[in-house]
Amino acid sequence: MGKSNVIGFACAYTPLALIHASGFMPCRILPVEDCPDQAAQLLHDNLCPHVKRLLDRAMSGNLPELAGMIFMNSCDAMRRLYDAWQIVRPGDKAILVDLPVTASESAVGFFCAELKRVAGVLETWGGTAITRDKLAGSIRLYNQLAENFSKLRQAVQNGGINNGPVVLQEACNMASCEAPEKAVGQLEALLADTGVMQPDDGVPVYLFGNMLPEPAAFALFEACGARIIGEDLCTGSRLFKAIEADKDGDIFLDLAAGILRGRPCARTFEGSQPGRLAGDIVEEAKKQQARGVIGYTVKFCDPYIARLPNIREALKNGGIPFLFLEGDCTMRSVEQQKTRIEAFIEMLR
Repeated sequence: MGKSNVIGFACAYTPLALIHASGFMPCRILPVEDCPDQAAQLLHDNLCPHVKRLLDRAMSGNLPELAGMIFMNSCDAMRRLYDAWQIVRPGDKAILVDLPVTASESAVGFFCAELKRVAGVLETWGGTAITRDKLAGSIRLYNQLAENFSKLRQAVQNGGINNGPVVLQEACNMASCEAPEKAVGQLEALLADTGVMQPDDGVPVYLFGNMLPEPAAFALFEACGARIIGEDLCTGSRLFKAIEADKDGDIFLDLAAGILRGRPCARTFEGSQPGRLAGDIVEEAKKQQARGVIGYTVKFCDPYIARLPNIREALKNGGIPFLFLEGDCTMRSVEQQKTRIEAFIEMLR
């Protein structure tokens, strides 16, 4: 398999179990390293900061040693990252995986075929055959990881972990960059240390958006008087989801359905339910008894820009105050909005 068994990825729709079953270790390339701004040499200034920061890391060589990269064709910006990556790192093996925007039966069938294509590529890269038993075992392992995260989130909501949202985001970052076997063990250790405490007196707030991997951002929300009681983020709860696999059916079809039919992000669209994303946010905020909702997205994210009017209207109709923030995948951009966050939390008291 060569020097490295690490496969990099950059999207929550990536088939992690498939990568693991091929003998590789999935490792998310996060936009958290402070690298020189070089992406503008290849990409437009008004393009997704997440994509540009990943390209900055690639151009600076600030990456783990990679056996390959998997890019999901989730949006035009990610498609451009795949193109640019091959220019700045021509020696990297890379594959672009087409990702349907719906979860219909035909879309699941198409994505199933894509996953089988990816399996063939991974087998070529690593020389390890992906058997049904191996893939089923990897799915079970990631299901255990998803279950542990569910328990950890519940412990955070119950106040059983000091600085819970910060610890939870640190755990998400760890699990996205480590072998799943190690991540399961570390989460079990965290769960073993949970206690029975009263939740802090912060104002309960529900958080949604895309990229917010910095644990310090959650510490800032808490410092402003918020208690993050739930989130729906690409770098949080959206990454690790349980997959139901029928022992007698096509396991690739089960994997495709599990990935596509999980909680959707803004790039997913259902013609029969055009307002589903907004409805899900309102429903979850009410379920968690949030007094307000904060939306945090990176700048120039067209899918979220298109959905925001509908989300804002749904929250208004639901009687839930809403604060929308944009950033550039740096803590500086979050800290610059501290006054707005403080004013919003004070309004909710």
